[in-house]
Amino acid sequence: MLESVGSLTGSPWIYAVVALSVLLDVFLPVLPSGVLVITAATAAAAGTTTVAGATGKVAQVPDEVPSLLLLMLCAFSASVLGDLVAFRLARRGGDRLGRAIARSRRLTTAQERLGGALSGGGGILVVIARFAPAGRSVVSLGAGAAHRKVKEFLPWSALAAVAWTGYSAGLGYYGGRWLGTTWIGVGVSVLALFAAGALAAYVIRRPSAAPATA
Repeated sequence: MLESVGSLTGSPWIYAVVALSVLLDVFLPVLPSGVLVITAATAAAAGTTTVAGATGKVAQVPDEVPSLLLLMLCAFSASVLGDLVAFRLARRGGDRLGRAIARSRRLTTAQERLGGALSGGGGILVVIARFAPAGRSVVSLGAGAAHRKVKEFLPWSALAAVAWTGYSAGLGYYGGRWLGTTWIGVGVSVLALFAAGALAAYVIRRPSAAPATA
């Protein structure tokens, strides 16, 4: 089934689709940017995989497969750019967004923790939140609304983009190498991405839940 995944990602437009999805999912977390990265990376594995049959013939590999390096570069750049755009918009509309955040206890807590983490040089929270559902949105918008400095936020955003892109693309690529470039390989890789998201959400919530029970 090399063609089953390759037919979806064989066009050069896959880079633009991935970049646009990653760019916009800071505003629309429902976009399947991670799934797209995994699918494209799985197809990229077809370019380095050859399978010999019983007759000694090598299985046909799709002519057009994405470049893993270019795919990761697009996803990384779009991730950082999306974070920065959300940060800037929230910073400019801080008063209105601040009132919206104040109405949500969850967002208020997240914003307070983020501010403390960035000020104390512990912006690893930004990296962890990148894997959690909607965590990227909360972090980027919250940092802007709190009027954090760009030099405090941007390096951690870039590190988060490296970690998320590397993990997502790595899942797809090595899943494709080990399980084959089929929808089974894609499905297993997507489950691993969701598992990381669930773990990240648990880590983020755990500290804030402790004071509430005290």
